[in-house]
Amino acid sequence: MSVVPSRPAAFDTFYDVVVVGFGFAGGAAALAAHDAGARVLLIEKMPDPGGISICAGGGVRTVTDRAQGRAYLRETAGPDVPDDVIDMMTDGMAGLEAYFRELAKINNATIQLRDRGGNYPFPGHDALGIVEVAAIPGFDARKEYPHARGRLLGPNVFKLLHDNIRARGIDIWLETAAERLITDAAGAVLGLRVNQRDEQRHIGARRGVILATGGFEAAPEMQRKYWQIRPVMPAATRANTGDGIRMAQAVGADLWHMWHFHGSYGFRHVDASYPYALRVKRLPDWTPQVSAPEVAMSWIVLNRRGQRFMNEYQPYVQDTGHRPLDQFDPVTQRFPHIPAFLVVDEEGRQRYPLGQAVLNDRATEPYVWSDDNLKEVENGILQRAESVEALATLIGAEPDALRETLARWNRQCEQGRDDDFARPASSMLPVKTPPFYVGQLWPLVNNTQGGPAHDAHLRVINPFKEPIPRLYTAGELGSIWGYLYLGAGNLAECFITGQVAGTHAAGLSPWETK
Repeated sequence: MSVVPSRPAAFDTFYDVVVVGFGFAGGAAALAAHDAGARVLLIEKMPDPGGISICAGGGVRTVTDRAQGRAYLRETAGPDVPDDVIDMMTDGMAGLEAYFRELAKINNATIQLRDRGGNYPFPGHDALGIVEVAAIPGFDARKEYPHARGRLLGPNVFKLLHDNIRARGIDIWLETAAERLITDAAGAVLGLRVNQRDEQRHIGARRGVILATGGFEAAPEMQRKYWQIRPVMPAATRANTGDGIRMAQAVGADLWHMWHFHGSYGFRHVDASYPYALRVKRLPDWTPQVSAPEVAMSWIVLNRRGQRFMNEYQPYVQDTGHRPLDQFDPVTQRFPHIPAFLVVDEEGRQRYPLGQAVLNDRATEPYVWSDDNLKEVENGILQRAESVEALATLIGAEPDALRETLARWNRQCEQGRDDDFARPASSMLPVKTPPFYVGQLWPLVNNTQGGPAHDAHLRVINPFKEPIPRLYTAGELGSIWGYLYLGAGNLAECFITGQVAGTHAAGLSPWETK
C-alpha cells in the first residue's frame, strides 16, 4: 500500500505553483514563478515570515570571475555534486549583483559589492565577492519584523524580497504547515495537504510544488539518524524540523549531504526551557595561506581533563567549530569533549562579549549578552574562579594537569607559535590573570546542508537520478555544500535555486486546466 496520499476527491483550491516556506529561497522562487506567468501561492507554517534567512548576516556570495569562481565551488561542494549543478550555481552567482539591483528598484535599496575571498585557499578563492543590501530608506527592522532578532543585514535582504512579493500581489498564507505531497498513480506531484490553523486543506498545484522548507536544525530525532555528534542545539529557529525532507522521502527522493551542517560551539542558557544555544562571539573569518585573523581570540577551549584539544580559531569558526567535539570514546561510552569548557582570564573577560543570540521566534525573548560578561557571571552561564585550583574544580580536572595546560599555552603565546594545534599567532592571547572565567560549551547548529538531491533544474531526483515529476527544492533543503561550506554561500544558493526552480516549474504544462 502506498504511503503517499492519493488524489483527493476535490482540491479546495488550485494554483499553478505552490511554494512551501517563506525564507529567502521560497520568496525568490515565488517571484520567479510569478514573473514567468504562473499564479503562485507562498505558504509558511510559522505566524511570521523570514525563516532562518532573516537571521543571517546578509552578505550574498557572488563570483567576480566565472571560471575561477567555478573552480572554487567545485572544490568546496565536494565530489557528489554533478558538474551541471556547479555550472548552474556559478552562473547564478555571477548574476546576483544585477538581480539585486533590479529588485532594489522597488524601494530604492542601496546595493553594494564587496571583495571577499573564500574561506579556504582553493583555486579561485580570490574570485569571489559579496553583495549586500546596505540600506533601505525608512526601514526599521525592529518595527517591521519584531519577531526576528537578526544581525547585520539579514533583515534588509528580507525586506527587499518582501517588498517585491507584496508589489506583485502574490498570495501568502501564514500559519499553514505542509503535511504531505499528493501524487497521481505514476508518482507525479499534483499538490499537497496542508494544516492551516488546525484545518486540513488540499491545494492543487497545476504545474509544480517547490519545497523551500529549510533543514532539520530543530529535529533531534532526525539528527540522531544522520549525525554521530549529540546533543546539538539549534541557534536560531524552532521551525526547521525536517518537514520537506520527510515529504520528499515519502514520494521517493534520494538524499545527500545529511551529515554536513553549518555550526559551531556555544553556551546553554541556565534556564533549561530556553530553546536555543547562545553562539560564541562572531570573530572575523580568515583564509589559511592568504590572511591571518584580524582580531585576537580571548579564550581557549578545554576538555574535562583540563586539556586543549583543538584550534579554537578555525578559518570559519561559525561553520566548523563543532567538528572537533565530534569524537566518541567507545571505552567510556562518552563524548570526551562534550561539554567542553571556554576559559578566559580577567583581561579576556573585559575584552568583548563572549556570546550572542540570533533568532526568529516571536514566542521567545532573545537573550541579550552583556558587554562586560558580568551578567553572565551573575546568572551562571559563566562561573568565576579565583585560582587555577578553583578553576580545575569547576571543570572537574586535576589541578596539576590544568596548571600545565595554562603554562604551556602562555609560553606558546609568548613565542607566537601554537605547536599543538596551529592556531594562528595573531589570534593568541595568554590566559594568566586571575580571576578566571569558565563556561560550558555545547555543539550548536546554525543550519543544515542535507536534504533531497536535485538536478540542475532543481527537480528532486530519486535514487536512480530520475526527476520526480513536478517536485522541486530550493535553498538549504538539499544544499550543494557537501564538503566545506562557503561563507555567504547558503544565501546565494537561496536566491539562485529559488530563481531556477520557480522559472522551471512555471514553464511546465499544467496537469489540470479547468
